[in-house]
Amino acid sequence: MFFPLPRTATAPFCPSEVKGSVRIDPGLPFHKKLLRYAGPGLLVSVGYMDPGNWATDIEAGSRFGYGLLFVVLLASLAAMLLQALCVRLGLVAQRDLAQLCRERYGPAANRFLWAGAELAIIACDLAEVLGGALALHLLFGVSIPVGIGITAFDTLLVLGLQGAGFRRVEAIVLALVGTIAACFAVELAFSQPLWTEVAMGFAPSLERLQQPGALYLAIGIVGATVMPHNLYLHSSIVQTRLVDDSDAGRREAIRFCTLDAVVSLSLALLVNAAIMVLAASAFHSRGHQDVADIADAYRLIEPLVGSALAATLFGIALLASGQSSTFTGTIAGQIVMEGFLNLKIPCWQRRLITRVLALVPALLGVWWLGDEGVGKMLVLSQVVLSFQLPFAMWPLIRFTSDRSVMGGFANGRTVRWLAWTLFGVISVANVWLVGAVVVG
Repeated sequence: MFFPLPRTATAPFCPSEVKGSVRIDPGLPFHKKLLRYAGPGLLVSVGYMDPGNWATDIEAGSRFGYGLLFVVLLASLAAMLLQALCVRLGLVAQRDLAQLCRERYGPAANRFLWAGAELAIIACDLAEVLGGALALHLLFGVSIPVGIGITAFDTLLVLGLQGAGFRRVEAIVLALVGTIAACFAVELAFSQPLWTEVAMGFAPSLERLQQPGALYLAIGIVGATVMPHNLYLHSSIVQTRLVDDSDAGRREAIRFCTLDAVVSLSLALLVNAAIMVLAASAFHSRGHQDVADIADAYRLIEPLVGSALAATLFGIALLASGQSSTFTGTIAGQIVMEGFLNLKIPCWQRRLITRVLALVPALLGVWWLGDEGVGKMLVLSQVVLSFQLPFAMWPLIRFTSDRSVMGGFANGRTVRWLAWTLFGVISVANVWLVGAVVVG
């Protein structure tokens, strides 16, 4: 065979194959050491700017202008807290969240948590399939079903990277995220938002949430921002950094990896805010307050903003967003399967299984609902993610607060209070969101 297919799980997508593969020289200056630690947070941030978030941000911006920007800010801060806990768990316990669940919980609980994590990965991949297919449709005119079929070939990217170092994956994701950010920077220059109103939008306001439909969208933004499988992902990939086996070494690694996560999620915050600001300035301020579909947004940007380049950049950013999960979805899938089931399979098989399980509902949905069903399925994928989130948060908070696991690095009283409060708020919000979608 010209391209022999690997029969075992290989780097860079298998967590056990890349653990401790990035060495950190203790003598490096601060900025070089920071660059060596940087990367895991970027892979995690991809999930916070995927196509599943676009529809919610676009609808919120077109309907309420800049008014719900504070929700994006608060959701991002919540994500930073949870990802900081993932960093501590992975670096101190030297096991990821899935592995600790297998050690601490019974078989029935582990099967339930594993199934939920797999469902979240498939739901996220469904959003990437739909986003990528829609981008191909908008940029090149291919039909949505053909675009969905084309996305299956991203498995070749996984094959092409077999045996590569983990830093190469991080570099590719950096290029994709940079493309998304650059496109929206130019988009904002075209749309000319009112920056004083943008600043006011970041100020929390209960009054704005009382507007009809605002609370529903706000809960959707929160639920879609914190991806459940990202908690498993981050607690594993921080272990690619070879950390000195001492409290001082762990403390330094936690500091650098937490900074990496905060900077990366701040970039994701800027991208999500940019989508909402773009919708507010291009649609809401020009009287188009009912734009709730990505395709409609693409078609309206050019005539409203007055530049064909704006629409093209919108499509390119959507395509980059859709492709970015090729890597993170494969890694997350290997992590939950190896962690919960102690099972390894070749990475290309893992990617193909996940993609096929996402392709089937995507094709059936388009066949049943037509091209207009893309937006509905994107929303549905976020509802699935929202429903699964508390089941990943519960063990994360429990383990990071357990001194038998974390020793002196266990959560203090303030962090525990913030984490459990966040768990309660997100759980109630997600139950309300799921109920509202089912009823409505």
